[in-house]
Amino acid sequence: MDIIISNSNKKPIYEQITSQIKNQIITGELKEGDALPSMRLLAKELRISVITTKRAYEELEKDGFIETSTGRGSFVAGKNIEFIKEEQLRIAEEHLFKSVEIAKSSGISLDELMEVLKTLYEEE
Repeated sequence: MDIIISNSNKKPIYEQITSQIKNQIITGELKEGDALPSMRLLAKELRISVITTKRAYEELEKDGFIETSTGRGSFVAGKNIEFIKEEQLRIAEEHLFKSVEIAKSSGISLDELMEVLKTLYEEE
C-alpha cells in the first residue's frame, strides 16, 4: 500500500493517511476484504508514531471504510462504495457552498474561484 506523507502538507499526518486510504478504496485499488498493514507495521514504514496510525484507522473505521477485528487486523469493509462516495460528494458540496458564499460576498468572480479550485485540486 502506497502512502506518502508530506511535511509541507497542512493536513495532520493521520488525515493524510485516512484520505489516501479512502481514495484507494473508492477508486477500487483496495477492494472489500483486503487486509491493511498492521498499525505497527504502517507506523514503522512511514516512520511515525503508532498512535498516529491508530488514530487514522479509528477514523477510517468510524467512517465505515474499514473493519477491525482484534487479533486479526483491519480489512476494507464491505460497505457500499457508491454510498460512501455519495457521502463524500455531499461533504464536498457543503464546503464548496461555503466557498461560493464567501466568494460572492467578497467580489471574487466565478472564474477566479474556479482557478483557485483547479489549483488546489491539482496540488494533491
